[in-house]
Amino acid sequence: MAGKQPLNIVKMKKMKQDGVPISMLTAYDYPSARLAEEADIDMILVGDSLGNVVLGYDSTIPVTLDDMVYHTRSVARGAEHTFIVADMPFMTYHGSVDESLKGVRRLMQEGHAHAVKLEGGAEIADTVRRIVQAGVPVLGHIGLTPQSVNQIGGYRVQGKDQADADRLIRDAKALEEAGAFAVVLELVTEESAAEITQALSIPTIGIGAGRYCDGQVLVYHDILKYASPYREKRFVKTYADIGTAVREGIAQYVKEVKERAFPAEEHIFTTAQKTAAAGPVYGSGKEKVSDS
Repeated sequence: MAGKQPLNIVKMKKMKQDGVPISMLTAYDYPSARLAEEADIDMILVGDSLGNVVLGYDSTIPVTLDDMVYHTRSVARGAEHTFIVADMPFMTYHGSVDESLKGVRRLMQEGHAHAVKLEGGAEIADTVRRIVQAGVPVLGHIGLTPQSVNQIGGYRVQGKDQADADRLIRDAKALEEAGAFAVVLELVTEESAAEITQALSIPTIGIGAGRYCDGQVLVYHDILKYASPYREKRFVKTYADIGTAVREGIAQYVKEVKERAFPAEEHIFTTAQKTAAAGPVYGSGKEKVSDS
């Protein structure tokens, strides 16, 4: 993908104007990011959903800033030519602006993100404004906000009545006015998402928000059914079942080890063989992104 030009926030706004949908996918490590880039994804989100799908937590709340920096840096190594957004984790942007900016700095400098994502609407608009003024692109996130799941009473669809739909529009406009380059709409009724999309000059990225957003984002592990057990979700379409393939592949490996069928002759080294001089046995021999 050396010739790929990364998306930027100016191009994203033009995509909205031209009616070109934006594709976004989560990724949490080097191989998933590299595969997403090779598939020509527009944007990668290093979501705090890694708490659920990678770290084994029941929610996103235990995810730390250290976790996000670590995984964002891994993704940056794998997707050098893709626009990368990193989530600000729970309670890292609700205190002082200085503390919020310290977290942003770490995600940008240590994690090599191109932008950060914050959950919330009008109540965080001032923080969004200060981060944008510091030169950092901000992706907003309203509707179902997983970090607030205990406050909103569970994973519920948002915008189901007019009062709630009006609240979402106010939040979206507040984020736009604060300088956000786009807004994620999660688990929002299609009617409400369409109204928000029409009301904003910046793109909307839907997840469980219907057909009329300017783009879509889904979780890597959902579209590939890469989980055990896997929970079906109404708003997700499965494009491949790699969970079953992984399980069956490992089971076959176990079987062959038990039967002494692996390793076979083609997998071994002997003193009679000449050592190959071309390339390392492990890895590519190239450091993608410095840890410093």
